[in-house]
Amino acid sequence: MARTRRKRQNIEIELFPFLSILACTIGTLILLIIVVTAQSLSDERQVTIVAKTEEGKNATKTPRYIECRSNGVVIYPSEEFVSLSNLERTNSPFQQLLREVRRNRNKEYLIVAIRPDSFDVFEQVRDLIEAQNIDIGYEPIDEGWILKIQSTDEKEI
Repeated sequence: MARTRRKRQNIEIELFPFLSILACTIGTLILLIIVVTAQSLSDERQVTIVAKTEEGKNATKTPRYIECRSNGVVIYPSEEFVSLSNLERTNSPFQQLLREVRRNRNKEYLIVAIRPDSFDVFEQVRDLIEAQNIDIGYEPIDEGWILKIQSTDEKEI
């Protein structure tokens, strides 16, 4: 009886494609860690509020901006501060703004930026705005952030 030997084929596993993918993944993760760390260590943070609809347009109304702080409000773009005690005075800049927006309520509305320590001020401001039957939007922002306002046509205010 003749024995025939089958030759065993040696199966070689190449790890080069796997190592390439692993190296790319590690590189991407390192880049992501660097970006997140750089953003978290940055002292100057800013947030930009841009009024747009879900489709990216605001064709019906123009926004006017107010920032609530713990001791009053700031009216943009003039950055005029109105203290909490002057909010309800008829000659205050805040009341003048409300009168302007109320006259143009079909064309304008208010967006209020809210700092973490200004929620009580926001409630008072919201009540005053809603009493005038003015549309309102609001955006919470962090305490240390610098507020930048952009209009719908992307020009900074």
